[in-house]
Amino acid sequence: MTEPLENVRVGMTGRKEIVVSRELTVGHHVDGMPFVYATPMMILAMEIASGDAVKAHLPPGWATVGSEINVRHLAPTPMGRMVVATARVIEVSGRSILFAVEAHDGARMIGEGTHRRGAVNLDSFAKRLGGA
Repeated sequence: MTEPLENVRVGMTGRKEIVVSRELTVGHHVDGMPFVYATPMMILAMEIASGDAVKAHLPPGWATVGSEINVRHLAPTPMGRMVVATARVIEVSGRSILFAVEAHDGARMIGEGTHRRGAVNLDSFAKRLGGA
């Protein structure tokens, strides 16, 4: 069997753009908090950018899933602003990929860190979860 990450290379990049809506703010989810871009939503955008960086290079029936995140949220972003999350492959080891991730809101960098994803066979993954 071929290795699922044999076509993934250091330097591959992905990006996710999103406009900060009320639903993406911490204030929408937690009473009394400000209506600024929520940290979990920033991390989700970074995860999507990471997955997008490599998905076209995986064999059919394979995907990547997040396994580790180490991110700092550096600055608040108000509603209405566009956030661009980027991911760059910095290491490929076995079935694991490490990404450098960043998020910018047009005015400044709002987040940075690393994110690790693992390659999984979707059929095997579903069977382990009890689905088909």
